[in-house]
Amino acid sequence: MTAVPQAKPGQFVARRMTAREQLRAEKKAWRLVQLLIGLVGYGAALTFLVESSLGAASWSVLAEGLSLRTGLSFGWATNLIAVAVLLCWIPLRELPGLGTFLNVVLVGTSADLAALFVPAPSSPVQQVGYFLLGLLMLTFFDAVYLGARFGSGPRDGLMTGAVRVTGKPIWLVRTAIELVVLAVGWLLGGTAGFGTVLIAVVLGPLVQQFLRFTTVRLAGDG
Repeated sequence: MTAVPQAKPGQFVARRMTAREQLRAEKKAWRLVQLLIGLVGYGAALTFLVESSLGAASWSVLAEGLSLRTGLSFGWATNLIAVAVLLCWIPLRELPGLGTFLNVVLVGTSADLAALFVPAPSSPVQQVGYFLLGLLMLTFFDAVYLGARFGSGPRDGLMTGAVRVTGKPIWLVRTAIELVVLAVGWLLGGTAGFGTVLIAVVLGPLVQQFLRFTTVRLAGDG
């Protein structure tokens, strides 16, 4: 997790690390297991949200809208957005790491694998259950992989970089990003539902709360 300037007295602040520092830091085995669990769980969460049919995440709405406007496939639109977001890391001076690479490799793969075992919901009640479970998993496992401190994925790096630069709390920055992405995706023609708005609003606050318990403490932290 990225250090936030001007922390309140007694508040834990994880220091910012380069890729080399991430790999050389202590508790490596524990952090690596936590990283893998977080990324695989994050991918599985996406499957539950998609299967619920109650609303996709904001970034999926943006990818769908971009696909409609450009003629690109949904997958290529998603990849193009990821590249654009990574370019935004440059002015934010965000530092990539092993987690950045594995995020691209494992999240989509885990979602595809989970789809083989998660049956389609058979009732509205089950749809709601899938959505709530997916939302809880999405926020929790997002915090789990970020807390391993091996670097962020493209979209989470945008959040952590903005948090460091602005000094604003995670919940506020993440919510603002999600709502802007949702609005742009919707204007481009992406499909948004009530669930999409709910995800955009609660994602930031929940991730911030979970990070209090999932961030691995290392020597040199504030």
